[in-house]
Amino acid sequence: MLAHVNRITSGSDYQGVVRRGVRIVGAHTVLYIRKSDARPGSAQTDAVDPVRFGFIVAKNVGDAVRRNLVRRRLKAVTFELLPAVTPGTDVVIRALPTARDAAWQTLHDEVQRSLSRPVPMRKSSPGR
Repeated sequence: MLAHVNRITSGSDYQGVVRRGVRIVGAHTVLYIRKSDARPGSAQTDAVDPVRFGFIVAKNVGDAVRRNLVRRRLKAVTFELLPAVTPGTDVVIRALPTARDAAWQTLHDEVQRSLSRPVPMRKSSPGR
């Protein structure tokens, strides 16, 4: 189980990662990856920010039971892959409808492959 410090809990944090992060599309998931900024009010001034994960599993994935199953599988995958991610990174995983029937190992391999890809820096638009 992911510790609370490794979870994205704020809606504004989700929004920032999805809007300004790099998108990596797979067959069952879409990963949004963003190097986290220094968070104001953070008690960690000298320490490195932890890796944080967030999950989006919409109703098009299935009923509540199926959505929770997919979310639990994704949480288990990220817990296992936590040491492989660079500290200070925020990752939001959006489950696509095909994740409903995907096996745990399939999700694990896809997320691992997506996280191991080099993440290009996103170009910043002037005026935004």
